[in-house]
Amino acid sequence: MSRRAAFVAVPLLALVATGLAVPGPADAGPTPESDAAVAAAPSISWKRCGQARLRAVGAQCGMLAVPLNHADPGGRQIKIAVSRIRATAPSSKRQGPLLVNPGGPGGRGLHWSASLYRDLPRSVRSTYDIVGFDPRGVGASSPSLRCKANYAKGPRPAYRPSSGPAKPPSANERKWLKRSKAYAEACADRYPKLLPFLRTEDVARDLDLLRRALGAQRINYYGFSYGTYLGQVYATLFPTRTRRLVFDGVVDPRNVWYAGQLAQDRAFEKAMNRFWAWVAKHHRTYRLGSTTKQVRTRYYREERALTRRQKGPIGPAEWNDVFLTAGYSQYTWRAIAGAWASWERGSTAAIRSRYSADLADFDNGYGMYLAVQCTDVAWPEGYARWRRDAFATAKKAKFETWGNVWFNAPCLYWKAPPGVPVPIDGSRTPSLLIVSTTLDGATPYSGALYARRMFPRSALVAQVGSTTHSDSLGGNDCVDRRVIRYLRDGTLPRRTSGSGADVRCARTPLPRP
Repeated sequence: MSRRAAFVAVPLLALVATGLAVPGPADAGPTPESDAAVAAAPSISWKRCGQARLRAVGAQCGMLAVPLNHADPGGRQIKIAVSRIRATAPSSKRQGPLLVNPGGPGGRGLHWSASLYRDLPRSVRSTYDIVGFDPRGVGASSPSLRCKANYAKGPRPAYRPSSGPAKPPSANERKWLKRSKAYAEACADRYPKLLPFLRTEDVARDLDLLRRALGAQRINYYGFSYGTYLGQVYATLFPTRTRRLVFDGVVDPRNVWYAGQLAQDRAFEKAMNRFWAWVAKHHRTYRLGSTTKQVRTRYYREERALTRRQKGPIGPAEWNDVFLTAGYSQYTWRAIAGAWASWERGSTAAIRSRYSADLADFDNGYGMYLAVQCTDVAWPEGYARWRRDAFATAKKAKFETWGNVWFNAPCLYWKAPPGVPVPIDGSRTPSLLIVSTTLDGATPYSGALYARRMFPRSALVAQVGSTTHSDSLGGNDCVDRRVIRYLRDGTLPRRTSGSGADVRCARTPLPRP
């Protein structure tokens, strides 16, 4: 739930007049208790999947038709791409569908049924129908939103302004505002009837139609990053339709979405400081500085040099994007530090490769990220407020602040009218396992603590001292044992007194160079 890496696991997020009304929470469709009063359950025609990784695990694929506007169920229909790996356990041991969402917003989830299947032990995965899906507008779903190809192609303008807060916006700020407006207008021009109906609440209502199409009274759900916010909205709207929920890397619903990016900036600064320190500790390997300050200074020195003269597709913005992945995951540190060391020796290939790898179908993921975040809630109007807050935040959180501003800046010009977020209420949710790392940059730990408070029948497992985002089923035995046991038989860790974690796990060891 942030920028570049948000489409992986992982706020962190124009419609010209069309005459289409945007439904609010009160008029957006039936509650789950009214299933008997609505039309027959939708159906999915299952067939062999096209993706090799899904075929390899015997998954079935299909399309689910859902209303574009849930307040008008008989109107225009769109299609959601769904995959399913059937349970193989005896009928008496089957636990129903387990839906998985990887985050974003804008993250493709169709293949995540295969990913979760491989991560779970056979004794657990055999008891569930594991279901992946591309949310509306994403990936293989139809229509699939794509606004402006090559928007992320480098080199792009520098993220950091070249003048201070007391002066008018600098040249690169003006360039970014122009680019952001053009992207928002391209989305509005291509999808005027789709953009008003891409909010998190719309996706949550799609999930309940998917539940019905699967023939299930209740769903199990595993959400990562933004997927935890989708899960919170679903559990609020349909509490009696939930069974077992796992939220990993929890979005704080109080901060959707503008305040969330500012909280991210501060959290990423802490995560990056851990990375700089690790690189310094291994100076004998990487030769990038023997203290945290030296390593950090070297990073910004190169960023300034790239502002003056780019190297191929890599300018200062692309440089920042590559290193941001270190803020998301400790597992990337060795590769990024190695690529940096090669760069310093004159070889740009590794850094260029890491940036190019992030461009795969960027337009769809980015466009859908904006389509959800810009319409879930109203963002502050006018760049002056954004600029003032960014300069203030960047005083102590230099690394990510301006990159986040420009990643979200199309929301300044988004034409689809914003909605009102669903007030999260977990009081009726029967069961929830919350997982978080305490130094998560993308979804700060405070979101997990708040979710624990809002969902009284939940338990929180914290990996203490780790900066890796959404790290469950990632090899930390203390964390993974709790997740697997919960999915196996519903056992939650004992809820302790106080407002902190119920289980504190030691951090997964840092990588060796």
